[in-house]
Amino acid sequence: MDKDKIMQGVRLILEGVGEDIDREGLRETPLRVAKMYEEIFSGLNEDAAEHLSRTFASANSDIIVEKDITFYSTCEHHLMPFFGKAAIAYIPNGRVVGISKLARTVEVFAKRPQIQEQLTAQIADAIMQSLDTKGVIVAIEAEHTCMTMRGVKKPGTKTFTMVSRGVFENDAELRNMFLNMIK
Repeated sequence: MDKDKIMQGVRLILEGVGEDIDREGLRETPLRVAKMYEEIFSGLNEDAAEHLSRTFASANSDIIVEKDITFYSTCEHHLMPFFGKAAIAYIPNGRVVGISKLARTVEVFAKRPQIQEQLTAQIADAIMQSLDTKGVIVAIEAEHTCMTMRGVKKPGTKTFTMVSRGVFENDAELRNMFLNMIK
């Protein structure tokens, strides 16, 4: 990440909106924003496969669900936050992963400029590929500040996305079981 470019860009934005970039409250803002971007976009430098690479043998072939995984991301269209909760289910194929690794996978993809639809698919695809599962399903419910603070201005509005792979794609009963489990 190029902190100098970010700081230069923030200065230009502040000047563009008519602010005095030399006033006390704004002097350190470009550096603070650069440091913040380093943190909130840290997923650009991470590979979810690393988190999913340590697996454990398991005879279990029943559904495993992790839900209420809080995340924060940034809309790539307006560079404004969106946030919410993710739920993941998978059916193992002889191997399972530590449950914290599912939450870490969400974080890797959430910490990138992103759209929710893509975020949902990236999580599902990473789990499907890295764990070689029989199937995976990911659901995300999020509030987008680009919609609640500007534009249509509808606070509290939530967007729900769901992606299914493997056995979840063609089995409506299995998808419904998942949806009932995450209610």
